[in-house]
Amino acid sequence: MVFERQQVDEALDRGEFIPYFQPIVNLRTGELRGFELLARWQHPQHGWIPPGEFIPVAERDGWVGLLTRSLLWQAFCAVRDLPDFAMLSVNISPVQLYDLSLPEQIESLAAQCGFAPQRLTVEITESALTHDLDRARRTVAALKEMGCDLALDDFGTGYSSLAQLQSLPFDKLKVDRSFVGSMTERRDSRKIVAAVVGLGLSLDMGTIAEGVENSEQMEMLRWMGCELGQGWLLGRPMPAEDLAQAVSRTEPRIVPGMPAEVKSSGGLEWLPSQRLAQLQAVYDGAPVGLAFLDRNMRYVQLNRRLANMNGRPMIEHLGRSVGEIIPGFFPQVEPLIRRALQGESITGVEVTKPDDVPNPGTTILLSYEPARDEAGEIVGVSAAIMDITAIKQAQVALRESEEHFRYMLELLPIIPWIIDPEGRALAVSHRWKEITGTTEEDWKGFGWMKSLHPDDVEPTKAKMLHCFTTREPIDVVYRVRRSPKSKWRRVRARGAPRIGPDGKIVSWYGCLEPLDGDW
Repeated sequence: MVFERQQVDEALDRGEFIPYFQPIVNLRTGELRGFELLARWQHPQHGWIPPGEFIPVAERDGWVGLLTRSLLWQAFCAVRDLPDFAMLSVNISPVQLYDLSLPEQIESLAAQCGFAPQRLTVEITESALTHDLDRARRTVAALKEMGCDLALDDFGTGYSSLAQLQSLPFDKLKVDRSFVGSMTERRDSRKIVAAVVGLGLSLDMGTIAEGVENSEQMEMLRWMGCELGQGWLLGRPMPAEDLAQAVSRTEPRIVPGMPAEVKSSGGLEWLPSQRLAQLQAVYDGAPVGLAFLDRNMRYVQLNRRLANMNGRPMIEHLGRSVGEIIPGFFPQVEPLIRRALQGESITGVEVTKPDDVPNPGTTILLSYEPARDEAGEIVGVSAAIMDITAIKQAQVALRESEEHFRYMLELLPIIPWIIDPEGRALAVSHRWKEITGTTEEDWKGFGWMKSLHPDDVEPTKAKMLHCFTTREPIDVVYRVRRSPKSKWRRVRARGAPRIGPDGKIVSWYGCLEPLDGDW
């Protein structure tokens, strides 16, 4: 479509160019943070003309400055009465960046409308920095002096360098919509987006993602640490008359996948260097051996504890495979690591080191967890190795001690027993089974009373109930026998309660003594 200059001038006079506002949203909280100013041409004959058709013509034919001033004046007047958190972003063309009068024009328009320049973010495309950097610095310095923020737009699509990022006082980086739109399908796009976000965090800059159109994209961006986003998912461009209603919405712009309880971090975002330092501190301070293995089972990260367990310095591990570091032990762990690389969580596998590896005979507990990137693809394995040799030795020693104690009790001329506060049998010496002829299933609970002489059951119950109430020691005599043809034998049961921290009886401990000779 051809636009004559006279036609454009008349359109500007009639106010056919009007501002639209696209919401910019905090991706962590869903809260509105501002709007980007977009241009729309409402042509009386052709209807709505998209900016992609008239903006390039305006830059080429030299009327982009007039267009920008018209749109800014309307936008400033529309936004001035909104709450201060509602920032306004405007994209200026490369031609305007080299116009040294631009800051003065913006300041004058803001003053006419009563709009604070501190609420304005000026977006500059990468391509604008390739011609006259010194002149651009002068324009940018004047804008910063006014209090405006500065954003580098469409980062990654042009030719700007890190030196330019360092030399110009940018506050924000904008991730181009072409990368955001393809990052759910293309791995290279995901890596570029992650790199841009990481660069912004490293340079203490905010990051804004353009073209967020579905919840999967938004979740990836949040996972990467991107702060702000805009796109149809988060809010479509709107005319000025809809701004007040958009700002007054009390509910956050939460979409599926965004936890409602997530709150603003209040400026406590960690830089990558801080995260790495924290990660290393966690690694080194962990009471277990930790490592991260890539898909080729090479050590990418590990702590000193694991290096010591493997008998090799940390530096020798990095970049080398598990098979190279512990060849004698590798056949045992390789199948577990491969299962983790296929997506399976391997937890708590107990193995003993063979004789031809460092620390032979050591018993260790292995866990391997698949590590996934922002798209859910497995990029490696997180390994946790715990030396449980001392625990196993303690368990063996405890079992041996219990066996010694049990054997000693069996030799004593008494029968130890334990009952609960109501009289249910919890444990008794094996000799009880011998003198009563009962099985373990028979004597447990109240079953032990079935072995008593019928005339002794009620008196025994009464005596024990009295002791349960008064906490007096149990001292009762009753008769038992092995079989219906056996002789009844008198035994004496004595016991005392164990009191818990809350003052209540936990259980009763006691023993049986024979009164008619030996057992």
